[in-house]
Amino acid sequence: MSAAPDVPGRWALRFLGVGNAGAAPALGSASALIERDGVPQLMIDCGEYALDAWLARHAGPPPALFVTHLHMDHVGGLERLFTLTWFGGDARPLLYVPAALLPHMQARVADYPGILAEGGVNFWEAFRLIPVSRGFWHGGLWYDVFPVRHHRPDTAFGLRLRGSVVWTGDTRPIPEMLAVQAEAGELIAHDCGLVGNPSHTGVDDLEREYPDTLRSRMVLYHYGSPEDAAAIAARGHRVARPGEIYPLGPPQPVETQG
Repeated sequence: MSAAPDVPGRWALRFLGVGNAGAAPALGSASALIERDGVPQLMIDCGEYALDAWLARHAGPPPALFVTHLHMDHVGGLERLFTLTWFGGDARPLLYVPAALLPHMQARVADYPGILAEGGVNFWEAFRLIPVSRGFWHGGLWYDVFPVRHHRPDTAFGLRLRGSVVWTGDTRPIPEMLAVQAEAGELIAHDCGLVGNPSHTGVDDLEREYPDTLRSRMVLYHYGSPEDAAAIAARGHRVARPGEIYPLGPPQPVETQG
């Protein structure tokens, strides 16, 4: 049966930041918001500079976040977000985290013996933590979660809102995955630098691994400098800039067993 409701409105992807770890001070930490009628529905990743970009537009913390992986340019803002939430008296943000990441996330951001000098609080008390595997429901819509190719297996994940957007997160090319996860006409936000490496896609990789039909729907982020962005764009690719907004198709219902 059709499990997701028909959600009206104008949907968009707003890039909070587009840079890799070295370029984040200038280009922002790679992160985005999925919005409906200008209202944030879900924030993707929370690097230090991503939280700055969020707070430049909003007074309180984001209502919901999805974490793709645990490099600090993607989760470095979480401790600050803990402080903002705990002392701000705001509702606890929903935090969707792939279950495979939880042991590493606990060790990396939550296991310090005493998150506050005064004690009496655990890191996760500031959030509503929801472990996810193949996907999750949020706002009445189903979001698919899928593994990508970034360092060790099962340490980085992409996100899909069917019919609207696919966010690859940091990854090498994943044509076999996008053949399934981007088959409904979605905008594809894809990791791409000027030169690839064993953990990230380069523009040569992108052109070699993907057909024109997929590349035509891509917008590229996680590059190293404005000059790199210009060089990638000069090869005919669409490149995201900080603060840019891309319109999305309306989310499509998913079929579930029930």
